[in-house]
Amino acid sequence: MGSLSKESFDEFLESLKQAGIEIVKEGEVRERLAEVQRWRDAFTTIVSNGSRIGILFKSRDGNINQAKIHRTFAEFQFPEKSEALFSATIKANL
Repeated sequence: MGSLSKESFDEFLESLKQAGIEIVKEGEVRERLAEVQRWRDAFTTIVSNGSRIGILFKSRDGNINQAKIHRTFAEFQFPEKSEALFSATIKANL
């Protein structure tokens, strides 16, 4: 399950990638999440504002496993509004 440990954001990002998500500037995302204690809040902020600095979340090949994305957000204990924002961002970047 999603713990509050620093390592869990790595597992979270890997789960998103396994669901068909490409993370543009992934290294920068990882750096930002590693710097904060509340990485879930930071991730949601990055999803909201990342495009301004070139951070994008998009379909790797047009095939997104929405069920896996939902399970990932639930496993890592994100609020529903964060998942909705992420889904809207992915759709906008198609």
